[in-house]
Amino acid sequence: MSESTPIRPPAGRYGRAPRVRRWPAWALPAAVIAVVAVPVGVWIGVATLNDPVQWKTVGFSVTGDDNTDITFDVTRGPGVTVSCAVHALSVSYAEVGVRDVVVSPSDERTVRVREPIPTAELATAAEVTSCRVVDPDAAPAD
Repeated sequence: MSESTPIRPPAGRYGRAPRVRRWPAWALPAAVIAVVAVPVGVWIGVATLNDPVQWKTVGFSVTGDDNTDITFDVTRGPGVTVSCAVHALSVSYAEVGVRDVVVSPSDERTVRVREPIPTAELATAAEVTSCRVVDPDAAPAD
């Protein structure tokens, strides 16, 4: 049995011969990036939404050589107590003041907090470095 040659119409009889479509060179790398990026983005989004506490520094004001006020927003579940570490920094980014601020539970999910930070010298910046849920059943540290 021999292989037969495919039958083709005479050239030009039915218009141009169809071209074989090829994918652009960038299509495969783009598909690979999309397949990797979408699950990573979903994972980051879910991790952010599941974080029990979120915070955002709103601003600060230097009220003297020995004090700086910080304003920040804390978002957590209703009725949850949170402890946030706030730091005041000098012009060389050295820590010149630190304080733990306890944010009491409330019915509001997001609350704005304004607290003073005592400083050892003039501060030029202030920031919230972390917030964590306080376990209401834990014994107070001595």
